[in-house]
Amino acid sequence: MNETVRTLHLDGAWVVIVTNGLTGAWSLAAHRFEVLRVAALWWFVAVAEVAVFVQVVLGVLLIQGRDTEPYQFHMLYGFAAAFTVAILYSYRGQLQAQRYLLYGAGGVFLMGLGLRSLVLGPASG
Repeated sequence: MNETVRTLHLDGAWVVIVTNGLTGAWSLAAHRFEVLRVAALWWFVAVAEVAVFVQVVLGVLLIQGRDTEPYQFHMLYGFAAAFTVAILYSYRGQLQAQRYLLYGAGGVFLMGLGLRSLVLGPASG
């Protein structure tokens, strides 16, 4: 079971990185090109952001009952990603006119957090 969760967590990292990178690029392009402003973008954003929370839950399941000291920064980036999703969601109303920029920058930022977390994670050492 633990090995399955570990594999899902590692594979899920790439899902988070790729989906949020694509979401960020699509959103930034949609800011510039109106033709890209389609409902499918928001469905893709939702999938990418839900993937972040799935990653956090899988990570928490993996560290239960373990010595987590070597992975403190890995965990920091994971929780920072979850908080970033919450912040993006909370500002969507206030920044309605700039929502494509908000989700574009947010997607790219989440991709970066995912990459950094992957580099600092247990699989890297």
